[in-house]
Amino acid sequence: MKKKSMKLMAGVLIITLIATGAIALGCSSPATDEAPEIGRMAPDFQLETLDGQTVSLSDYRGQPVLLNFWASWCGPCRFEMPFLQEAYEQYSGQGLVVLGVNLLEETETVREFVQQEGLTFPILMATTQEVPLDYNVRNIPATFLIDSEGRIQDIKIGAFAGTADIEARLGKIMP
Repeated sequence: MKKKSMKLMAGVLIITLIATGAIALGCSSPATDEAPEIGRMAPDFQLETLDGQTVSLSDYRGQPVLLNFWASWCGPCRFEMPFLQEAYEQYSGQGLVVLGVNLLEETETVREFVQQEGLTFPILMATTQEVPLDYNVRNIPATFLIDSEGRIQDIKIGAFAGTADIEARLGKIMP
C-alpha cells in the first residue's frame, strides 16, 4: 500500500511540475504569432546605448543587422566577443550593423568590460526583460541575423566558434 501511495504522490508531483513549468513558460513567452522565427519580422525595440542615446532596431532598416544578446558574466559570451568585434571591423564597411544587447547588468560593469575587450560596435543596455522576452531569449549568447528588410534570416543560440562561423551565416543577410 505504501508503494502505491508513493508512486501516486510521485506521479502527481511530476504532473504538477510539468504543468507549472508549462504555465510559467507560457506566461513569459511572447504570443505565438509574434514569436521570433526565421522569415518573420524582427521585433522592434528602443534601448539606450552606453552613452545614453536611444536606439531603435528600425533605425537600421535598409542594413543587415547582427543582433547579439549577452552578459559579461557569461563565459561563452566572453569567448565570442573577439569574433563579433572582428566581424564588425571586417564587414561594417559593407553595411553590416553589429549590435550587442547586454542583459540586466550595471552600466559601469558593462563599460569596463567593453573597454577591456576593445569593443567598438554599439552596445545597448536591456535594463528590463522586455526586449529579451520579445526575442524569446532563454539562453545566452543568442544571436539573430536580420536582413535589410527587417526579417530574421538566422538564429544562433550559443557562442560562435570563430569568425569563420559568423562569416558562414552572414551570407544569409549580406548583399
